[in-house]
Amino acid sequence: MNNDNFGFEELELWKKVRSFKNDIRKLAKQFPAEEKFRLTDQITRSSRSINALITEGHGRFTYPDQIHYCIQARGSLTETINHLFDALDDNYITEEMLNSLKQKGKEIERLLNGYLIFLRKKRDENK
Repeated sequence: MNNDNFGFEELELWKKVRSFKNDIRKLAKQFPAEEKFRLTDQITRSSRSINALITEGHGRFTYPDQIHYCIQARGSLTETINHLFDALDDNYITEEMLNSLKQKGKEIERLLNGYLIFLRKKRDENK
């Protein structure tokens, strides 16, 4: 392992969310110009915050803090999926696109829940 890393880059969860975020960014660039400060901005921010929160939690010293940020990341993931439904409702994406990104979101949710279980176990071991 390279000692130049902070560690969060090693998390499979972080890598998956990074890919998801990039997919969302590419998709949002295709939204109409009038959505720039509405849906485009919201979906970009919510998708970015998933990784930002996981990373911030990873940098915290205590397990309760790490758990807190991961729970917030799960909320941002859900918010991003909701924005995808908004994009579908406005005919900016197809049902196929929505389903593909929802599938990626489900995998991220599964990994995030697993990480939360791990963190809670570590927290409980240290009590």
